[in-house]
Amino acid sequence: DNSSEFIPKRRTCRRQAREQSGEGDHHEGLSSDEELTPTEVDEFQKSRDNVLEDSRKIFEDVHADFCDIRKILLKFQEWKEKFPDSYCDAYISFCLPKLLNPLIRVQLINWNPLEQNFTELEEMLWFRAIEEFSDADNVSE
Repeated sequence: DNSSEFIPKRRTCRRQAREQSGEGDHHEGLSSDEELTPTEVDEFQKSRDNVLEDSRKIFEDVHADFCDIRKILLKFQEWKEKFPDSYCDAYISFCLPKLLNPLIRVQLINWNPLEQNFTELEEMLWFRAIEEFSDADNVSE
């Protein structure tokens, strides 16, 4: 099999290139195919910062009652309590995921479960608000 011979040769060539260039921070067994150059890391960080900055502006001109998940869910809870027939006829339980999706996505833009100090989903305010709303639905039913 030709491919099995190619891999050790490629590794040998890379090791020799690292030795000649003086790179000493390589750990044997790690793939250099996935390593990013400092330029790529800088470009990624700038792009990421731009996205995060833009995401802060998304709901800038929206009234607080309509960009806070807890407040939105409270409005729906009031509707359900005051007009249960209308609430049921509108199939709100099917509409809420689509309604809340953009708000949740903005909250998750910076979330990375692969980082060491990431926040668990269950600890996020929007998750607790939905959980409380769901619990209130179960109690009333």
